[in-house]
Amino acid sequence: MKTQVAKKEEVTRDWYLVDVDNKVLGRVATEIANVLRGKNKPTFTPSVDTGDFVIVVNAEKIALTGRKLADKTYYSHSSFPGGLKEITAGKLLDKKPEELLKKAVKGMLPKNKLARHMLKKLKIYSGGTHPHAAQNPKNLNI
Repeated sequence: MKTQVAKKEEVTRDWYLVDVDNKVLGRVATEIANVLRGKNKPTFTPSVDTGDFVIVVNAEKIALTGRKLADKTYYSHSSFPGGLKEITAGKLLDKKPEELLKKAVKGMLPKNKLARHMLKKLKIYSGGTHPHAAQNPKNLNI
């Protein structure tokens, strides 16, 4: 038996809708990362982007367990002296809830060029509406 290797041109992409209202951040992020990567398909190939598009709504209502809202800190650096910036998960959730989920999913994708293509298929919205109704997304229950 020969192993089937997926080709970029042969991949069919579906659209999935995820409502993260009162869902735990890490558990949602792992499921989204698996769909973006294509691990839910039998044609999964690690070197080919076989994943689907994911639309996330209600990102401002996502939950974090324990004291992570106050204790979890995200760092960024501007590459200039003294350019270290830090923000807690609670402030990031208030300021940019889409960025909180995007950082969690990005950390669960492989660290290569392919991950940047996968992350472009993730559409996150803080409210309950989205502009992708024409794609007829399927509901993804997490």
